[in-house]
Amino acid sequence: MSTEHLGFDSRAVHAGRDDLTTLGVHVPPIDLSTTYPLPTVREGGEAYEHMGGGFAREAGQTAVYQRLWSPSVARFEGALAGLEGAEAAVAFGSGMAALTATLLSCVSAGRPHVVAIRPLYGGSDHLLASGLLGTRVTWATAEDVASAIEPDTGLVVVETPANPTLDLVDLRVLCEQAADVPVLVDNTFATPVLQRPLEQGASIVLHSVTKFLAGHGDVLGGVVACSEETAQHIRPVRAITGAILHPLSAYLAHRGLQTLPVRVRAQQDSAQVVAHWLDAHTDVRRVYYPGLEGADPAGLVGTQMAGPGAVLSMDLGSFERAAGVAESVRMIVHAVSLGGVDTLVQHPAAVTHRPVVDEAKPGAGVLRLSVGLESAEDIIADLEQALRT
Repeated sequence: MSTEHLGFDSRAVHAGRDDLTTLGVHVPPIDLSTTYPLPTVREGGEAYEHMGGGFAREAGQTAVYQRLWSPSVARFEGALAGLEGAEAAVAFGSGMAALTATLLSCVSAGRPHVVAIRPLYGGSDHLLASGLLGTRVTWATAEDVASAIEPDTGLVVVETPANPTLDLVDLRVLCEQAADVPVLVDNTFATPVLQRPLEQGASIVLHSVTKFLAGHGDVLGGVVACSEETAQHIRPVRAITGAILHPLSAYLAHRGLQTLPVRVRAQQDSAQVVAHWLDAHTDVRRVYYPGLEGADPAGLVGTQMAGPGAVLSMDLGSFERAAGVAESVRMIVHAVSLGGVDTLVQHPAAVTHRPVVDEAKPGAGVLRLSVGLESAEDIIADLEQALRT
């Protein structure tokens, strides 16, 4: 059954399951095969060249080898592409592997210069700043992207809402500034439930599948959604480097998409309650959350985004206070990552953003909170006792 005519929530449930009736099953099977029979030497060689060259596997074609293609991975890719409104998606073993492959595709095309807007996830910032992949980065504000573009610019990189201060960027304005240069948007915080960057003019959408998409803290993965032409440049990098998502992780991530809209909206509801409570708390210096009054001067929540999301940050004024709260929570889990069913708190500057240069690093008093599916009252009670402690 085609899912293109269905509403978003229905697509989340049914996308990527078009062949299940033909297979005679109710849930997608997990194919763990690492290798596949070759009908003939010639057919095997042609299939290897076809998929290794970046083209999608054709119907009836041997899959050859899991590093090139997996039916479990392909189902997840098709489902995620449908939710983002993309022609294609390419899934990887981690979000950083997805970003790495995208950057390497630019380098191999002779366009190694990247314009990037801070703040970004600490790993992304570190990768770009290191120049490890042969890229050269110019850090720019959202308003200065046009002047930062050079003849060999291959990509503009932005994360909105940004990690960890939830800064919002007007993607339509940004894409107009970027002109012909592809814009990559890290959409991990918002998910396609709340924001679909391709509709705003972006060329590539990046997700850490580990976070909201899979949603249960048991999958490591990454994915980019884009045009089929762009995917054809990224797939060969994945094939050569062996960075494809594992089939079992793909199955779990695909299953996570079924409940993604329900989870994100429920978590967002609680996050709004928690954010307003923290904003009124005398021991909290500042709360970073797009849903608070004055936090979204451009009015992007309700236009570009369907809601403010389920992640927020708070500034407690000092490292000592922030560390004390993080180490004093009881129900909330003190751990990195976000987007799972349980509420997580972490200190970005000390952990995930540790490699970021000092001038771009989050404040020492900032904690990031990813709100889970617990009741808002219990989350608040835990924060209250931790703040008192």
